[in-house]
Amino acid sequence: MSDHHAQSTILENLEKKALWLSTWTIHHANSIRPKSDSLKVGGHQASSASLSTLMAVLYGAVLQPEDRVAVKPHASPIFHAWQYLLGRQTRENLENFRGFGGAQSYPSRTKDADDVDFSTGSVGLGGAMAVFSAMVQDYVAAKGWGKRASGRMISILGDAELDEGNLYEALLEGKKHDLRNCWWFIDYNRQSLDAVTKDAQNAFFRDVFSSMGWEVVELKYGSLLEAAFAEPGGKQLRDWIDGCSNQIYAALTFSGGAAWREQLLNDLGDQGDVSHLIESRTDDELARLMTNLGGHDQRSLMQTIASIDHDRPVCFILYTVKGYGLPFAGHKDNHSGQINSAQLGILRDAHQIRTGHEWDLFEGLPRPASEYDAFLNQVPFIAQGCRRYTAARINVPELTPVSAKAALSTQEGFGKLLDDLARGSSPLSDRILTMAPDVATSTGLAGWVNRKGVFAKTPIADEFRDRGIASMQKWAASPEGAHIELGIAEMNLFTLLGAAGLSHALFGERLIPIGTLYDPFIERGKDALNYACYQDARFIVAATPSGITLAPEGGAHQSIGTPLIGISQDGLASFEPAFVDELSCILEWSFDYLQRDGEEAPEPGDWLRDETGGSVYLRLSTHKLEQPTRTLGDGLRRDIVNGGYWLRKPGPGCTLVIAYTGVVAAEAIAAAGRIGQDQRDIGVLAITSADRLNAGWHAADRARALGHPNAQSHVETLLSEVSRDAAIVTVTDGHPLALSWLGSVLGQRVRPLGVEHFGQTGSIADLYRAHRIDADAIMRAAELSLNGRPLRLARIS
Repeated sequence: MSDHHAQSTILENLEKKALWLSTWTIHHANSIRPKSDSLKVGGHQASSASLSTLMAVLYGAVLQPEDRVAVKPHASPIFHAWQYLLGRQTRENLENFRGFGGAQSYPSRTKDADDVDFSTGSVGLGGAMAVFSAMVQDYVAAKGWGKRASGRMISILGDAELDEGNLYEALLEGKKHDLRNCWWFIDYNRQSLDAVTKDAQNAFFRDVFSSMGWEVVELKYGSLLEAAFAEPGGKQLRDWIDGCSNQIYAALTFSGGAAWREQLLNDLGDQGDVSHLIESRTDDELARLMTNLGGHDQRSLMQTIASIDHDRPVCFILYTVKGYGLPFAGHKDNHSGQINSAQLGILRDAHQIRTGHEWDLFEGLPRPASEYDAFLNQVPFIAQGCRRYTAARINVPELTPVSAKAALSTQEGFGKLLDDLARGSSPLSDRILTMAPDVATSTGLAGWVNRKGVFAKTPIADEFRDRGIASMQKWAASPEGAHIELGIAEMNLFTLLGAAGLSHALFGERLIPIGTLYDPFIERGKDALNYACYQDARFIVAATPSGITLAPEGGAHQSIGTPLIGISQDGLASFEPAFVDELSCILEWSFDYLQRDGEEAPEPGDWLRDETGGSVYLRLSTHKLEQPTRTLGDGLRRDIVNGGYWLRKPGPGCTLVIAYTGVVAAEAIAAAGRIGQDQRDIGVLAITSADRLNAGWHAADRARALGHPNAQSHVETLLSEVSRDAAIVTVTDGHPLALSWLGSVLGQRVRPLGVEHFGQTGSIADLYRAHRIDADAIMRAAELSLNGRPLRLARIS
């Protein structure tokens, strides 16, 4: 036997071994492992089986260390099986599949122990992540930073997964940005969770991908079928297959050889050659022939992949059978189904697995274990060891305070801070990459882009500039640019932020990604934002303008619930500064926070787990406020970053606190000034981050429960300066729930003001009055909080 043939045989054996391991892993979790509750553990035996051949070809032969793969969520078990074979997953984790601390239900780069490049789980996002990671790889290479060969950014998707609209948004962006080195493998098993998919989807996929500049490769027939087509009568058989509906093909696959024979003879009739082709095969041979699709033929897959000799994006449409090699192959209910114990026993015998040896790496394989071990040790995918890179931290210089001689908005301040960074070259500014979904000019990025330029792999002329036509935008496009301008699709923005925010781990080169968008449209991209945070990507998102303060734009552009997203989103530190000096120290801290990767040890001072690092969300406004004249000392800077400080310290007899966040500072200050005529010890609490105050409070509470009785959070320290009998009026241009929890910290009474309903067009004064967040409303809330006692002062007009 030739060495090449021996290697092919070994890989075919390992394909079957991985199929057994994935099937057994799920069966063990559901039917053997003791349960502590009545929930079905679940798993996807059929979805893993349809990818058995592709996973063998990729992980056993094709993938190089620099390639990155987003594995179809429902193929998690067979992915883990291959990592187990390659020595990157443990038996303990497989035995605990979908258990606490075990191999995850869907591949997770943060929760799994094995080599997961991209988390998947919200279907469709893996494909988009591959697109934008390829774009980030090109960006790094264009800067001359990449020290490694370019890899292929690969996504494995189920055909039903392509119903997700975000995939087509990503394809459009890839087309605009000359996408390269991106491969999608579509597992065309023609089944979804609930049903068999509609016929001729392959033609739709072919048309869409071709129009986007992708090469489309269809692998429909395996070598057995191709050989049968060459026989007399083979053309009729091929024509029948091409015209067969997905439902009939799936039903016959499940029913087996006798059903295939009956259907084929009935449909094709007595046609001599084709009848002989059918009758010359036993039922088992006929079933094997009719399910010998291209996606289950290793030789065809290997040859097809090897034939790709360019870096253009490629879409491989792999015809497969859902549940291939398992008793319920083809059955329309097999997505969440599992083979029973009797069927498992038959499968065990077919794979020659001895009872008690189900987890053994090479159990049941026909060749010596040493040959399989030697084969796996030389697999290219693991040739360079760890594939998750690190990058040095970039020094963060002190940001120059923005000169505020006149009223200024936080959006303007954000733009000025970035513009100052762009004026000179520094390690930090060189690594900042900005991006926006067609709103760079209206979200504060114009100055940065004018200085840094737009990124393009090849220079693009600015005809307006070249013709001497005056324009505020000097957007030269070249490989030297540091801004990626996206189309109007927030899902794309957050997916690109996620890809760029993983550049240090994927490509060994650190980026500081900053994305801007209108605050209400965070909700349009929330799935991708959550996806980016789940992967521990590191980025800054500046959302502006925000709230009903964007008054003339109307209710569709006025955000309400985004502060709650900032509080609830894991991996994202949320800030809403009122003043530009606050923003300056928050942004300086954020540049460092993005780069941290320490242990989960809480700081005793505030109980925030800041050493782990994370991403940052800045909620900014276009409303200009008079800026305070002050110098921020170390203590105040620390308080600002930790979430809040006393703008007006409460006196010893304080019975009322006004706590505000963000742009309503002016209303809170005005109301406090008037109320101070009657309540001289009134305190004004400036909350720069309700998220971090809340997180510290919960962390300290957990610490006390775990035996640290003296643990005290920053918000507890602040509110301890006020009697528990004091009242708190909270005000925010967002949902009042964002601050109403303050009353639970030490038990003070809270009257929360905020926005609970859609806005409309109008002036700021009109809308503030209508939604009861103006100074007069704060004063009325203060009266009610003081047991209804009228304040002895005039209303604010």
